[in-house]
Amino acid sequence: MRIAVDIGGTFTDVALFDEPQGTVTPGKALSTPSNLADGIMSAMGRTTDSPAAIDLMIHGSTVVINSIIQRQGAKTALITTKGFRDVYEIGRINRPESFNLFFRKHRPLIPRDMIFEVPERVLADGTVEQPLDEGIALQTAQRVKELGFEAVAILFLHSYRVPDHETRMREIMQDVAPDMFVTASHELSREYREYERTSTTAANAYVGPMVSRYLANLEDRLASEGFKGNLMIMQSSGGLCDVDTARRQCVQMMESGPAGGVVGSMAMCDALSLNDAISFDMGGTTAKACVIRRGSPDLSPDYFVGGYNEGLAIRIPVLDIKEVGTGGGSIAYVDQGGALHVGPQSSGAEPGPACYGRGGDQATVTDADVVLGRISPDQFLGGEMDLDEQAAHAALRRQVAEPLGLSVERAASGVIAIAVASMANAVRAVTTERGLDPRDFTLIAYGGGGPPHAVAVARELSVGHVIIPGSPAHFSAFGMLLADVRRDYVQTHFQLWADISMEELEGMYRELEQEGVRELEAIGIPGDQVVFERAADMRYVGQEHAVAVSTPANLGNEDARQIIKNAFDQAHEVRFSHSAPEEPAQLVSLRVSALGHMSKPPLPRIPEGTTTPPAEAKRASRPVIVDESERPIECAVFDRMALLAGNAIAGPAIIEEPASSTFLGPNDRATVNEYGHLVIDLEAE
Repeated sequence: MRIAVDIGGTFTDVALFDEPQGTVTPGKALSTPSNLADGIMSAMGRTTDSPAAIDLMIHGSTVVINSIIQRQGAKTALITTKGFRDVYEIGRINRPESFNLFFRKHRPLIPRDMIFEVPERVLADGTVEQPLDEGIALQTAQRVKELGFEAVAILFLHSYRVPDHETRMREIMQDVAPDMFVTASHELSREYREYERTSTTAANAYVGPMVSRYLANLEDRLASEGFKGNLMIMQSSGGLCDVDTARRQCVQMMESGPAGGVVGSMAMCDALSLNDAISFDMGGTTAKACVIRRGSPDLSPDYFVGGYNEGLAIRIPVLDIKEVGTGGGSIAYVDQGGALHVGPQSSGAEPGPACYGRGGDQATVTDADVVLGRISPDQFLGGEMDLDEQAAHAALRRQVAEPLGLSVERAASGVIAIAVASMANAVRAVTTERGLDPRDFTLIAYGGGGPPHAVAVARELSVGHVIIPGSPAHFSAFGMLLADVRRDYVQTHFQLWADISMEELEGMYRELEQEGVRELEAIGIPGDQVVFERAADMRYVGQEHAVAVSTPANLGNEDARQIIKNAFDQAHEVRFSHSAPEEPAQLVSLRVSALGHMSKPPLPRIPEGTTTPPAEAKRASRPVIVDESERPIECAVFDRMALLAGNAIAGPAIIEEPASSTFLGPNDRATVNEYGHLVIDLEAE
């Protein structure tokens, strides 16, 4: 028995996999921000009566990203090479918005007066120019302890090449303060770029004590409920890691929840033979998008907490997910200038949207859906949670309609229109801004808020096809059950591509792979079950930034040199819309991903039917406002759980299920495939 848990801002989702039976059971409960374990146990209780029967729990959480965004981390010190104290604050000195008078640089997690310098110096080629001054290192450690710091980040220049000084500084710090959380940069990243490494290490130390306490409390709570299995953590790269690794490398959990949905989308692409898809996840707080090409998602080496313009750089392998602060709980308001905004503030789980009847009085996207008739007040969460339709009307009237002089229905339509435009921008960030045409992709929409708005988002982007998977509101948790154990390794190595020996390059890759085998064997995965993915960061000579390209499994001959160079030229063309095949290239870094295979739940198939849905799938129709005309039209309502493979439904229609509902426009058509997924053609005949 395996269970996956995905904590969102509004709901906590679980998916229980009974491996002997081959079945997956979903569950959902409101999140409990004051004590996340309460929400986990409540959601688990919807799927099993005995946590003791569970052998493995896979957990994805937003605790890391929330802690950094809300600046609720530990009091942290940074110890760095003498002369480089200001690297963290200076950053890249870029100004993306040159004419923005209100532009603000990134705000470091560690103020300058909490940064300490220690004499040492290693050159870029690995030569030790100045040994670590252990006397000053000891004095610094004692000073850090006296000042009451909870965590320490250690970053020395070029430690990605020779980490000995960082290792020794860590030992000194732990001798002085054994209970302090200490992290060194080489444990997180073996890449150059001192600012990005500094920012990543600082973030890891900043959230380290909080994450350690959270994981320890979760383990204690699970143990008290009878759970005796293993706990694994979802990483931002789309793989799993053991809980001890998660404690040390907390930043790997940055996008752990959304990563599960992307992994699930990859499985759908494989089952349906889709080469190119957009993974679109709309929950209660945010909407996320990620591109899947040729069956695999794009991995980005950089992640910016708070966006590229003003955000903090985190240098870890992370799925190229872009998100916007638009979800079902996003609050709609009118500013002093009379402009309507939706988000990024969210009503969350407590008190939630006004229609939840839990004390919330702010108008939200969910309230707008209720007013327009797209969400049934008596069918929410399968009827377990009654929505207050009058409260939704009152909130929209007070917050939006009256300030703008509109009817409540027109105000609700405006809220949805703005939310859709914002979510479409998240998709553009991973397509148009990457040189990709969204019209070439199929949109896979999930999350509780994805199905009601997926068709509108697709229409905004001129995407012609949308797929709604089975149990979309639990899809991210289900995706975690499909993930493999993963370790990612990077080693910076500068050399002209034409000069490097393929045999030498093969040896460097094998060293990284052997490190992966050792770490996965340490957590119980046999070495013969470990597979590897290789990549290289390359750039044209004279360029600053690199592009990652996949490399063959064996580089033992000269043919590989030209194959990889051609792949780099093609990747550069896709990413930047130009390439220069005749120009020499340079190797920057080597990348290896070690994957330990986990058994996976099958994608269940449903019984076959005819084109016409069965009579028991048809519910009473209801009036729904489908456009800005404010005139409701009668929409057919269907029970998704009663649909059969081959059934076709023409819009306007609503397809309801226990935790979500899919809205079809007047000219849309949905077909149920063999797996129970809704395949929607926009503007179909």
